[in-house]
Amino acid sequence: MAEQPSSPGGVHAAALRSIFLIGPMGSGKSAVGRALARLGGRSFIDSDAEIERRTGVDIPLIFEKEGESGFRIREREVIDDLTQRPGVVLATGGGAVLLPENRRCLAARGIVVYLQASIEQQVERTRRGRNRPLLNDEDPRKRLTELLRVREPLYTALAQVTVTTDHRRVQAVAEHVLSELKQLGVD
Repeated sequence: MAEQPSSPGGVHAAALRSIFLIGPMGSGKSAVGRALARLGGRSFIDSDAEIERRTGVDIPLIFEKEGESGFRIREREVIDDLTQRPGVVLATGGGAVLLPENRRCLAARGIVVYLQASIEQQVERTRRGRNRPLLNDEDPRKRLTELLRVREPLYTALAQVTVTTDHRRVQAVAEHVLSELKQLGVD
């Protein structure tokens, strides 16, 4: 569910361009997104959380009942809807870039920021999570490597800004993203 924007200096969130965070599991999209929204006076939305809110079930159950393809259909509908909202920071799921329709929505409707993380960092950050059905594999490192091999070219091609999150605090990454956006003329 969207968090209400804080509007420092009276800036209205609708006047702001939306920022869409892409990147692999464990890159910090949700945490950085929340900090970025606070710093920039925007609303924060997590596409995975929105899918769960709309369906009333968690993502692992969607994967179990509908498979990855069923989940991707739901994700496509949510991405289409959420990218039309002005002045938001949207954290997408790691695989959101797989569908061409999602890539078109993201590219056309806001600024796309790729939060890049090494495999080591992804393994560390995802090892305690239970809400990652694509990692229910016996070797998460191998699976994360396979996913990144397929997805990294899509992340790179889509992003207008790329920021590495390895061994960095959330606030520092969010401030770095804002600095990069200001260089592009985005407030």
